[in-house]
Amino acid sequence: MMNEREFDKIFALMEASFPESERRTYAGQKELLTDPHYRFITETDNNNQIEAFLAAWEFPLFRFVEHIAVDPIMRGSGIGGKIMATYIEESKKPILLEVEYPDTELAQRRIGFYERLGFRLNPFDYVQPPLQKGQDDLPLKIMSYPQLLTDGEFALYREILYSNVYKVKG
Repeated sequence: MMNEREFDKIFALMEASFPESERRTYAGQKELLTDPHYRFITETDNNNQIEAFLAAWEFPLFRFVEHIAVDPIMRGSGIGGKIMATYIEESKKPILLEVEYPDTELAQRRIGFYERLGFRLNPFDYVQPPLQKGQDDLPLKIMSYPQLLTDGEFALYREILYSNVYKVKG
């Protein structure tokens, strides 16, 4: 089980890496530690300090990478690609993740990062339900590994994400 200090470091990294609309509150995030589908994978330096993490949901049909973040001082070092590549290698199931629409340079770079790892950008319309009270739906795109999803897979996987990750009805 993750200790308080490790969790606090991960949450601080989350805050540094994601806008409020793409993360939970501290309490909401902490609550997930008790969910059997949810797990953190961390990358630490020689002093056992967390440099990067990947937060994922493990479902029977697929895996969902909800967050991946690298300590701002370590960005560009290849550590994010490494943690992701390791996760992909150990995966026997399709992997999904959400990305912003490719309408900014940063979003395009992010999509390119995942494409180099073998992810494909799906054409489907998709919204991320709010992670905190009072927020709006967030229009995003789904990327999948190793191939594009069929209409049926997309509908089924979205239903699983909505009910388990976001706790809403599709």
